[in-house]
Amino acid sequence: MSKLVDYSKINSLSEIWPIAKERFKDIVALHDPHSKPEVIITYTELCEQIEQFARGLQALGVESGAKIALFADNCPRWFIADQGIIMAGAVNAVRSSQAERQELLYIYTDSDSIALVVEDLKTLQKLRPELDQLNTQFVILLSDEYSPTDDPLKILNFKQLLDLGSNHPFNPVSRTKEDLATLLYTSGTTGKPKGVMLTHGNFLYEINSFGVAFQPDPGDRVLSILPSWHAYERTVEYYVLSQGSTQIYTNLRNFKNDLKQFKPHLMVGVPRLWESIYESIQKQFREQPAKKRKIVNFFLNLSENYVIAKRIANNFSLDHLDVSASERLMARVKATVLAPLHRVGDRLVYQKIREGVGGKVKAWISGGGSLARHIDTFYEIVNIPVLVGYGLTETSPVTNVRTLDHNVRGSSGPPLPRTEIRIVDPETRQDLPPKEKGLVLIRGPQVMQGYYKKPEATAKAIDPQGWFDSGDLGCVTPINDLVLTGRAKDTIVLSNGENIEPQPIEDACVRSPYIDQIMLVGQDQKALGALIVPNLDALSAWGKEQQLDLDIPDIHASRDRIKHSSLYDKPVQTLLRQELNQRVKDRPGYRIDDQIKVFELILEPFSIDNGMMTQTLKIKRPVVTERYRAIIDGMYSQ
Repeated sequence: MSKLVDYSKINSLSEIWPIAKERFKDIVALHDPHSKPEVIITYTELCEQIEQFARGLQALGVESGAKIALFADNCPRWFIADQGIIMAGAVNAVRSSQAERQELLYIYTDSDSIALVVEDLKTLQKLRPELDQLNTQFVILLSDEYSPTDDPLKILNFKQLLDLGSNHPFNPVSRTKEDLATLLYTSGTTGKPKGVMLTHGNFLYEINSFGVAFQPDPGDRVLSILPSWHAYERTVEYYVLSQGSTQIYTNLRNFKNDLKQFKPHLMVGVPRLWESIYESIQKQFREQPAKKRKIVNFFLNLSENYVIAKRIANNFSLDHLDVSASERLMARVKATVLAPLHRVGDRLVYQKIREGVGGKVKAWISGGGSLARHIDTFYEIVNIPVLVGYGLTETSPVTNVRTLDHNVRGSSGPPLPRTEIRIVDPETRQDLPPKEKGLVLIRGPQVMQGYYKKPEATAKAIDPQGWFDSGDLGCVTPINDLVLTGRAKDTIVLSNGENIEPQPIEDACVRSPYIDQIMLVGQDQKALGALIVPNLDALSAWGKEQQLDLDIPDIHASRDRIKHSSLYDKPVQTLLRQELNQRVKDRPGYRIDDQIKVFELILEPFSIDNGMMTQTLKIKRPVVTERYRAIIDGMYSQ
């Protein structure tokens, strides 16, 4: 029998919090250990502050259906503002306060917002003077700052709004599942952002469906690091808080310490986050004495054979879907033989890895992109369950997710209940059979209402039968797991007509300890090329082992300095060439056109700060291509 609180009978997000208040009372809902002062909010206090925020907005004249822009980042006050706006009967249009000012101004005007809730005075000033001419009724600061008394805008800080709300009666607003809850704007990397219209019903469907994947206990600690306004983080936050979890806010600076201090049970992240933890563990392995490294590698290799044998035996291996019953039996025997040694490896090595991430992990939830196969396998070996899901902003976002009982590594899991997945030929739109790759179409209760004020774009994305075109390529296995192979728009077409999906090849290449990041290029060229961000620490350690006196530049070195450093000496170039060749050839489904013929090194990592990664840490391919256009062109002119 499910232990989950049932929200299937309610019609709006606002109805969750009084139920949660009654059920979880003094359990901590939100904890921000890094704010000054530290913030700890119980479920009783959370519900009360959400309602106070809503009362304050109603006192300022906010009416049902009004649009209010919310430009802020992760913190408890973001959540209170988000739900307070919705409880007041309004619709919020959300984005990070760090976004470019022109994008924020576009969202404010396009969403028809009548007011603004903003991170702080600094963010507000970024939007002026244009904001002053937009008939903005009022501005709420989530900070405790005070605006100048002569400011023409009506500006209240967070506490002033709550005080206003405490003295104003609450006017409950009746909502239906079809009513709009939020406008979530796409990143706009290929044009102006589009406002995705997500309803109360979209979110409630997700909240009532996530239980098939994982069921948190009241008081379970959830570490939050992704942007709260992003569909993926936002929807999972709604779910875990509806079930009484304690959400703890962290950031990149404090993340590793917070893992050890707060020992989270659950965490939501993107592939790059799990990769960074993996890389940190690998770095620790490399720093061990040679004898210890040999022992660690022995157990990791043995355990990889063990988990693969277990997958084959249980029909959970994507690479062995068609093996015979006798082969499955042999795999079961192999797993049985290797199990005792795997348990020794667990006691000697893997248990310490789990302790390093807190020792209490029930599951890590991964989304926002495909998880590289070797990362997936590593966490399976060390017994940290990673549940990979799939979806888009336009699908609220989750459509598929792996479960603890059905965790097929390399896949994005089966669809949620009442969600349908179709794989069709990108050209003819004819249905394709299982295992055949095509375009992923989605239909279900989580699909958006459409793009705000853009009926043509909506009609292009959702056909008359309700099928949403994801733009992703993939296939469905005979046991109904979705396997993604790339983005239709990311496909690299070589001059010989061969279509290459870059992501799987990139995932294979970053298995190399000497490659931190990689992006394939080669559109309309004879062969694939790559931009590589090398792991300078690993290369330096390799040089010492080879007794080479390497001259390794730092990441701020000029292009000329890099080209004349040891990175372009024959030993290092040969090492990287061998690594690329080996990793690509070892990849399942290898073809001759997958070979990377040319590559160039860049030392500045792709990141959010330099604009080359999205907020969910996916490489912005068009941005990187434009930034390094001269280097890419030079790569092919040699």
